Amino acid sequence: MYPRFHAVGRRLAAALFHMLCLCALLHATAQGAAPADAANPGDTGYATVYRLRGEVVAKAATGDERGLKEGDRVRVGEKIRAAANAEAVLKTEDAGMVAVRPGAEFVAERFAAVGNARDGMALRLLSGSLRVITGWIGRTNRRGHLITTPTATIGIRGTDHEPYVLVEDRPAADAGTPHRAGTYDKVNRGGTTLSAAGESVDINPGRVGFARAESGGDKGKRSRALMTLLLPVLLDKIPDFYVPGEFDAELDRYSQTVDDSARKALEQKLKPAARCTPKALARSWLDRLDQSIHRADAPAILALFAPDVAIHAIVRRKDGSLSEVDFSREELVQGTLATVKQLAGYQHRRISVAATQADAGGQPACSRLEVKSVVIEQGRLSGKPYRFESTERYVLELRDGEWLATRAETTQR
Repeated sequence: MYPRFHAVGRRLAAALFHMLCLCALLHATAQGAAPADAANPGDTGYATVYRLRGEVVAKAATGDERGLKEGDRVRVGEKIRAAANAEAVLKTEDAGMVAVRPGAEFVAERFAAVGNARDGMALRLLSGSLRVITGWIGRTNRRGHLITTPTATIGIRGTDHEPYVLVEDRPAADAGTPHRAGTYDKVNRGGTTLSAAGESVDINPGRVGFARAESGGDKGKRSRALMTLLLPVLLDKIPDFYVPGEFDAELDRYSQTVDDSARKALEQKLKPAARCTPKALARSWLDRLDQSIHRADAPAILALFAPDVAIHAIVRRKDGSLSEVDFSREELVQGTLATVKQLAGYQHRRISVAATQADAGGQPACSRLEVKSVVIEQGRLSGKPYRFESTERYVLELRDGEWLATRAETTQR
């Protein structure tokens, strides 16, 4: 229903979605083509950027990179990399948290949080450190929650822990035994199991486990002495490179309540499908949008659209030809703020509203809706009168208990 379109306009100020036809007509030009999205909107999202400081980028398998912003969705398969002075906190779909430390690099290779035995999360930590507070997956399917590193595998037991991959030996602050390259894991709450070289060690709160990396001269050798060195062990003290992040005070508080938050999120996910009334849900969402527009309440309008929303408009130019324009959320934000100040006497009438459940892609039923509405609008924009009829289409997804538009399309009739 929503093929990939190429924009024909470069100079545009996106506005309220009800106003996309009008604003595209006023601001679009017929030159150039819009660049392709850095990430495929169809990719599976597993987390939302909850907190951010500095530059953190997501690199897709295609090689495309995008700088992350608070509210952005992070997708399975994207390699996340934080600059040396940057940090981020990602809130996962199962109500867990992944704090990305300065200089860390990792990728989520698998994620499923649908409330059944298929739930699981597999992270590969390449370098640096994460703080991981597990959501409901860590309680309902512990075996499905794994973190792998170049030297070890970490399993969890309902946990708040901090895996750390040290890629090179580094001196200790007390000038004692240097910290060896390898995988470290510090447990704050719950417990983990660190596995390497065919053996495992359980790590309890306040302890740190370690699995050494092979040195250049070690590789290819498998002597008994070397295998002994590679076995995971518990350290006597916490290494000095473990330092709190900027958001750790907030994470400490969340860690104490995550069990209850995860339980509520899972209950919401598992609500019976029989309660699903697509048309009523669609009308409620559209009513909120319409009322926000009448109040010229830009923040309320934007709160109805997901950070990764894809917006498309098909409009008719003065010469009768059609123009297709794609909008980013950033353009929607900027255009909304500008347009509400110029809008006067706005009136609209919805001729029809239709809604059906859409394929939820493995998610629970009634978590994704397709909505179609025909609307007539009129008013004055910048002192000039306008009137048009359009067909609007939305894809609404249930995220953290809120219905958000992830796709939006309007076609001038």
